Amino acid sequence: MAGDIIRLEGMVFYGYHGVTTAEREAGQRFIVDVEVETNLTAAGESDSLQDTVDYTRLFHIVKRVIEGPSRNLLESLAQAIAQETLQSFPVNAVAVKITKPHVPIKGSILTGASVEISRHREG
Repeated sequence: MAGDIIRLEGMVFYGYHGVTTAEREAGQRFIVDVEVETNLTAAGESDSLQDTVDYTRLFHIVKRVIEGPSRNLLESLAQAIAQETLQSFPVNAVAVKITKPHVPIKGSILTGASVEISRHREG
């Protein structure tokens, strides 16, 4: 992304997502990073929340999706967060990274699996 950026990093939520029944029943932690690209000139000059992206509202979008209805894929969660962000704020682009720290792959040694997507406003 280029331009002015707002980031929310390392948000941790508990959700019931995954392909396996065990993941959907037991649930697990998900770590989410969101980055939005927007012009922050007006906010820098006015010092007014009305001229920027309210990151409390952005946080609650992520929380609602991750703590909401079960989905099979991290890709689906990331897409839902990106779409709602683009609908809710006048941003040029959004990037969403979701990490599942406890991946149920038998015999695996890894710190997590993640998906990162970028979406841009059309038009």
